[in-house]
Amino acid sequence: MTRGPATPLPSPKARRRLREAASLTQTQLAERVGVAPGTVRAWESGRTTPRGRKREAYAKLLKTLAEEEAARQAAQTQRPAPPPKTEPTRDRVSEPEACPGAETEPEPESESMREPTPDSRSRATPEPVPETRPAPAPLTPAQAFDALYEFSAPALARQTFLLTGRREQARESVERAFQTAWERWPEVARDRDPVGWVRATAYEYALSPWQRFRPRHRHPEPPPADPGDRTLLNTLLRLPPRHRRTLVLYDGVGLDLPETAAETEASTPAAAHRLLRAREAVADRLPTLADPQVLHRRLAELASNERLGAARPPAVRRGGERRARFRTRAAIAFTVALIGTTALTVRTAPTHYEPPVSPGQAVRGVPPRMAPGSLSDEELELRQKLRDQLQDGPERLSPQLE
Repeated sequence: MTRGPATPLPSPKARRRLREAASLTQTQLAERVGVAPGTVRAWESGRTTPRGRKREAYAKLLKTLAEEEAARQAAQTQRPAPPPKTEPTRDRVSEPEACPGAETEPEPESESMREPTPDSRSRATPEPVPETRPAPAPLTPAQAFDALYEFSAPALARQTFLLTGRREQARESVERAFQTAWERWPEVARDRDPVGWVRATAYEYALSPWQRFRPRHRHPEPPPADPGDRTLLNTLLRLPPRHRRTLVLYDGVGLDLPETAAETEASTPAAAHRLLRAREAVADRLPTLADPQVLHRRLAELASNERLGAARPPAVRRGGERRARFRTRAAIAFTVALIGTTALTVRTAPTHYEPPVSPGQAVRGVPPRMAPGSLSDEELELRQKLRDQLQDGPERLSPQLE
């Protein structure tokens, strides 16, 4: 069975322009298509492309919006321009006086008494001239970062709380992710989804294995006040980190399956398997959350019930700059210490090769040295003879023939 060609779609920028021209928000358009708002955001940013029935419904809706926009533009171009108003000036001096017996033409009816016609309506109510507003000044990097932080930091902190179950750790993870984003701001500013970039960094920091070795991790935080929220949070924390992250991204944040797989660095089948396993574990503990829609609503309620404080954007930027300066100074100090150690080694190292001294070996078969005893008569005579001879030794012997 062959599959037909996919329905053509306009470019991501054209999709967003059509939605804004129709005065629709991403949530409203998502409701009309039957998807999550995050999916529409991904379609308009170009990170993902709709498929199957969602693609057909989305293409049909965009076609309808394009036709409505074309009809509005045609109506504006065909509307006649209002003629210039010229009020008649009547000269009272030259106006002839009315005579009693003279025939006078009937005066035209006043505008207030005349029945309005379509032409008169168009002349009476001129089309308002659109105001021309000056183009907004471009934002500085600090202003753009502050806007991104204020827009996404509270929601990211609540999502990270679902992953860790710790308020302070969730807040710190989000702040550390934004500090990293400020250090790499040229890269993050050009990214198609800056919020997704920061979210992935915050999740990686929050789920890092070394978090369990911190002293703060040994002291538990007070659980949520609602018993249902406590049960749901404990169920989430019992899931493996990968399954928990996949569940939060898909059912909590509202990403589609390809986006969830891309953010968790897994294939789409692997992400689907993790999602099914996580849903089964939650449904076994809480049967009322077997429906994905109910689970999505409960996750949103659990995250919204927590009030997580967040630092101001300038404080986050200053914290990132302090961390960058500390790392730079530490790298400089380490480099200087390495150079000094290398110079000291070169200065004190030997300039020529000295072979190592071989270790001693035991020699067998040599009799041990004995202590000297008393001399015999022959040894005494020999010693006296040696003492009586000259110091330069005996006389030279000359060979003789026998």
